[in-house]
Amino acid sequence: MSHIPKSKIMQKTIQISLAKPRGFCAGVERAVLVVKKSLEKYGKPIYVRHEVVHNKFVINELIKEGAIFVDNMHKIPQGSHVIFSAHGVSKAIREEANKLNLIPIDATCPLVTKVHKQVNRLDAKQFNIIMIGHKGHPEVEGTMGQIEKGASHTKIFLVENIKDVNSLKIDDSEKISYVTQTTLSMDDTQVIINTLKNKYPNIIGPKSDDICYATQNRQDAIKLMAKKNDLIIVVGSKNSSNSNRLVEIAQKEGVESFLIDTIDDFEPSCLANKKNIGISAGASAPEILVQALIKKIKESCKISIKELEGIEENIIFKLPII
Repeated sequence: MSHIPKSKIMQKTIQISLAKPRGFCAGVERAVLVVKKSLEKYGKPIYVRHEVVHNKFVINELIKEGAIFVDNMHKIPQGSHVIFSAHGVSKAIREEANKLNLIPIDATCPLVTKVHKQVNRLDAKQFNIIMIGHKGHPEVEGTMGQIEKGASHTKIFLVENIKDVNSLKIDDSEKISYVTQTTLSMDDTQVIINTLKNKYPNIIGPKSDDICYATQNRQDAIKLMAKKNDLIIVVGSKNSSNSNRLVEIAQKEGVESFLIDTIDDFEPSCLANKKNIGISAGASAPEILVQALIKKIKESCKISIKELEGIEENIIFKLPII
C-alpha cells in the first residue's frame, strides 16, 4: 500500500457499513465458554487439544486465563481434563485420550457433530462417502476420522475442487454419498455437488446443506454489502476458513477486500480514494476487534457508521457436561 499523508486522509468522511450478522457464532460462543467454565471448575491449567477456535486474539486471551493448547496429547499429564476443539476430532483421537487416561470435555460445534453422526450412519450402511472440504483443516480430519481404517468396509474420499471430482475412482458407485465441511462457501460447494451428481447419478446427500447457518448468514451479508461499498475489511485470523471465504466472496463480487487478524495488520493508507467501506468479522472473531478497527480508522479520518439490516441470530447451543 502506498503511503498517504495522514493529514490528507483526515480531510474526508468515510461511511462505514457494519455487516449483520458478523463475528461470534453460537458454536464459537459455546466452545470459548466451555474453556472458561472448565477453568472455573477445575482451576489452572486446563488443556485444550488444538486451538479451540481459529482466532489468535481469543486463543491469547484464554492462555492468559490459564488454558494450555497442545497438538500432542502425550504432553498432557495423565488424569488431566482435555478439551476437544469446536472443529471436532476423529475416533482415533478419542481413543488416544482414553489410553492416556485423560478426561475429555467435548467443545465440538453441534453442527459439526451432526455431520459426524451422518457419516456414522452412512458407514453402518456401508456407503462410500465423499467429503467436500479443505485438506488439513481440523474439521475435515475429524469428520473423515469417523471412518476407522481397517475397522470398516466404508471408504471416505476427500475432494477440494472439480479436478478432484474428475480424478475420483470409486469401485462401487451404487452406494455413494457426500458430506461437506461446514465452513465452505455455498457457491463453491454447489458447483462441486453438481459435478458429483453428473458423475455419480445415484449419489445422495444431506436433506439440507451442511453449510452451517452462521457461515451462510455471514456470506449473504457480505454479498449485500459488496453492492454498496468500494472496500470490505474482514476481521479474522488467517487460519480461519470461514473468514477467508468472506474475503473471497467479496472479491468475486468485484470489491477490493482483505483480511486483518489484529489492528497491527491495518494500514490507514488503504482508505485512500475510498468513500464507503464495509466491515465484517468471521464466526470466530470477537466484536472487540471490530470496535478496535473502527477506533483505528477514526484516528485517520472522520467516519459515519451504519449498522446494516440483517438476520438476527438468537441460537444458543447447550453446554456439554463439564
